[in-house]
Amino acid sequence: MSKIYSVWDFVRNHKYAVVIVFFTLMVGFVDENSFWQRKQRIEEIAALRSEMQGYRDAYDHDTRALEELEHSREAVIRIAREKYLMKQEGEDVYVLLAPQDKESEETDDETAQ
Repeated sequence: MSKIYSVWDFVRNHKYAVVIVFFTLMVGFVDENSFWQRKQRIEEIAALRSEMQGYRDAYDHDTRALEELEHSREAVIRIAREKYLMKQEGEDVYVLLAPQDKESEETDDETAQ
């Protein structure tokens, strides 16, 4: 019983310090809007902003490519030849595949059957 009285005596004599420590613990770590949670949210916001910037860059790149395709016939021909392996009349096209591309084609053929 004397331990309870000694603890109560300590709390009574240092009530402001106890309240400040309790408040600091609540605000710093326990509360849902604590400093720890706030730090994590700030880091998450920074990551999302960098992701948004990446999407903006990709959008700008694709917009420029689309404008080039709309205004230039040579760009359309270049894309058709490179990406879709189209050819003009009287022309032969040879496609050379790298060794790792052959392996991926073999696995594609096996899954298709």
